[in-house]
Amino acid sequence: MFRSPFLPAALCLLLVACSTQRTTEPGRTATEQMLFSTAAERAADKLAFSLPQGSKVFVDPAYAEGTDSKYLLGTIRDRILRKGSDLVDDKGKADIVIEPRIGAISVDRDKTLFGIPDFGVPIPLAGQVQMPEIALFKRDTQQGVIKVAATAYDAKTGLLIQSLDPVYGFAHKKEWAALIFFSWDTNDLVPKPAREEWVGR
Repeated sequence: MFRSPFLPAALCLLLVACSTQRTTEPGRTATEQMLFSTAAERAADKLAFSLPQGSKVFVDPAYAEGTDSKYLLGTIRDRILRKGSDLVDDKGKADIVIEPRIGAISVDRDKTLFGIPDFGVPIPLAGQVQMPEIALFKRDTQQGVIKVAATAYDAKTGLLIQSLDPVYGFAHKKEWAALIFFSWDTNDLVPKPAREEWVGR
């Protein structure tokens, strides 16, 4: 019986090869967006504003730039309202101007792998086949990090009212794998029971 020497290799490739097609997904995953937004909420909660009740406050966005900075600014505005102040969108109508400034707003990643990372295998006339990762142990951590400080001053005189030192907000998702076949994750992004419906968990 004729046996092709390429048959076992072809069968192995069929077993491990996979194909995914990305169609309507946005540029960033929901996980990355939640790493930003959760860290933003935690940082905003730590900004201890001491504002007179009923004061008219303008939040100046000039020094708050970066990915998802609008969500951070919106969360700060929400916390100001909760403390009993009124928001105005015109600096000339404000009693107090608050200038948040962002020192960091990004995602860090740290990965530890004992095993074989994924790699590409060139196939003649077929391009490259991506071989999957083989993990005896893996820990892959994504952490949203936000550093924000703020200054409040009198809108009419420019005199300092309050200067807040930087505060930090963190959020994380960790993916674990062991002995090739076992994998799980831990995160502080989505509370139960909503976590059970989240495909990213």
